[in-house]
Amino acid sequence: MWNWEYAFKILPEILTALKITVSATFVAFAVALVVGLMLTLARRSNFKPLSLFAGGFVGFVRSTPLLVQLYFIFYVLPEYGLSLTPFVAGVIGLGLHYSTYLAEVYRGGIESIPPGQWEAAKALNFSTLNTWKKIILPQSIPPVIPVMGNYLITMFKETPILSAITLVEIMQTAKMLGSHSFRYLEAFTIVGVLFLVLSYSSSLMVRRLEVRLNLR
Repeated sequence: MWNWEYAFKILPEILTALKITVSATFVAFAVALVVGLMLTLARRSNFKPLSLFAGGFVGFVRSTPLLVQLYFIFYVLPEYGLSLTPFVAGVIGLGLHYSTYLAEVYRGGIESIPPGQWEAAKALNFSTLNTWKKIILPQSIPPVIPVMGNYLITMFKETPILSAITLVEIMQTAKMLGSHSFRYLEAFTIVGVLFLVLSYSSSLMVRRLEVRLNLR
């Protein structure tokens, strides 16, 4: 049966672990945003080896499981002298994995720009850098922000997989609490409710943002 006293007792520890989960999500998302944009630009490069490398990287990462990638970063790289903490390894693994998906989101936004915009930039003698910075990116990114928001929510719900590389996030904390007390109901229920509330509220924010962007 549900024990309210025990639930309130473990709540502070679960909320502390939630901070780690949220931090890992946002840092990994920042990595995904930056690397995803770099991959998109690299794939559009006229330098063929760079374009092929970026395309191959996207295809490889998207075709292999996230868990395998995390194991490789955390357990294999130390054999070659690169040891990372569970948090750093998790952030890099999660960020690189989702950067390949955000790269496709960026690509869709860029390809939605009418050809006339590129031609106008050439007519005005804009450099390549200024064309991207002042014309293409400001128009291509806002329409895909809602899609990026959905990926952020997905990444948040994926963070329990980081427990596989010993990161003590919210799900691992609940598991440890349950193993100590032999009571799993309260811990896993609290974690489930927190994921539900935060994911649903974030979804509502993304939908409102999408409506606002469509009204512009």
